[in-house]
Amino acid sequence: MGTSKARTPAKYTEPKLQPLPKKTIIIDNGAYTIKAGYAPTSSPPPKNEDEWLSACSIIPNALAKTRANRVFVGNHLSTHISDWNEVSFRRPVEKGYIVNWEAQKEIWEHSFFDEKTSRYNKDLRITDPEETTLLLTEAPNALPSLQKNADEIIMEEWGFGGYLRYVGPALNAWIDVHAIFGDQSAQTSDSAATPVECLLVVDSGYSHTTITPVYMGRPLQRAIRRLELGGKHLTNYIKEIVSMRQYNMVDETYIINDVKEAVCYVSSDFTNDMERTWKGNRGRGSTDDIVVEYVLPDPASNKKGFVRPHDPLLGAKKKKSLLSGSGTETASDDFLVLGNERFTVPEILFSPGDIGMKQAGIPEAILQSLSVLPTGLHPVFLANILVVGGNALLPGFVERLETELRQIASAGCVVRVRRSKDPIRSTWLGASRFATNQEEFQEVAVTRQQYLEHGSAWVGKRFSGLR
Repeated sequence: MGTSKARTPAKYTEPKLQPLPKKTIIIDNGAYTIKAGYAPTSSPPPKNEDEWLSACSIIPNALAKTRANRVFVGNHLSTHISDWNEVSFRRPVEKGYIVNWEAQKEIWEHSFFDEKTSRYNKDLRITDPEETTLLLTEAPNALPSLQKNADEIIMEEWGFGGYLRYVGPALNAWIDVHAIFGDQSAQTSDSAATPVECLLVVDSGYSHTTITPVYMGRPLQRAIRRLELGGKHLTNYIKEIVSMRQYNMVDETYIINDVKEAVCYVSSDFTNDMERTWKGNRGRGSTDDIVVEYVLPDPASNKKGFVRPHDPLLGAKKKKSLLSGSGTETASDDFLVLGNERFTVPEILFSPGDIGMKQAGIPEAILQSLSVLPTGLHPVFLANILVVGGNALLPGFVERLETELRQIASAGCVVRVRRSKDPIRSTWLGASRFATNQEEFQEVAVTRQQYLEHGSAWVGKRFSGLR
């Protein structure tokens, strides 16, 4: 009986691992605006913050419909609309999360992919997604279903060659935090970017405010706290007050948002300012440093809105001229008189109970966040609080937050609160610096090959730092 030769097992060859595309576009997809641009590929990287930010563009994240029923998308809102009266908006992001991908895809197509419409900013054009890595920011604690939806659209519909979805506030740890706080940095301009060890990020944006402790570039998930108040709520609040006291401005969201940005501030002594305005309304004191007038824009004469000092006699003059029928320039100026509205509206960020919300204000939310962390970490986080987001631009915001924290924090802790140099684009800047550190970036980013092989669930674990 013949003996048969034993079969040699077939050698298994692993498929060649596809490398991450070197070209990386960063999209900080905010509820109000998109901050987008390519990370630098040159070596050495830019030396100062202005050079880094020169690659970042700001695009309105909305579709707008005018009174003439014309619809404008993305950056066309900034270039094609001159009359903002009764303009209605459709926004794809609600409460910080992309919930309407139909609208979001239209804005992205218009801004990044369409050859005709993206010609207004050729530096943002994505000509070949397969040769591009996308770094997309997201708000903390996003629902897995929303994350999966984003992964599928980005990797399966557009087919990007590489992809990373990262918690936005945590990326601020990669900016030059030492320079903001005036500390000495061991990092040189030629060395690879590294995250600061401990940072507490207060991100107060359009739809919400989050407190995110970050350790070595990673968010500490259990300590994240969220306040359901943002710039949108401030705009709506001042809109209601003005509509009740002066003109009906319910449909003038854009104009009232400009009013808010121009006149609102955070009071350092809320009780005293309220008492002063109350006495001033009764002729018992001066409120010249509080009460101002905002002249409303006039699209017919191409005039933009502006702030001017309050003239108590001007209202009486205007009323008299209108009754007498004499057409004067004073009578044609429509303006809002703004007194305690200037500081009572931003006050809700510190005292949500003023509008009936059962939530802690920002200072209390910070202490709630730290309460779940080891006590030994409290001093280092309290000494490194960075404020970013649109509301950080409110005058007095940083000073008030630091003052209140000093009053409620432990006596032995040093409290330092600083604002990023550009709080709107700070997250994008951190993401750009992170993307230049290829070793760290490749640890968490995935290629299209990995996504197709392992699926969205595996990708989600990798993005969160799990293996």
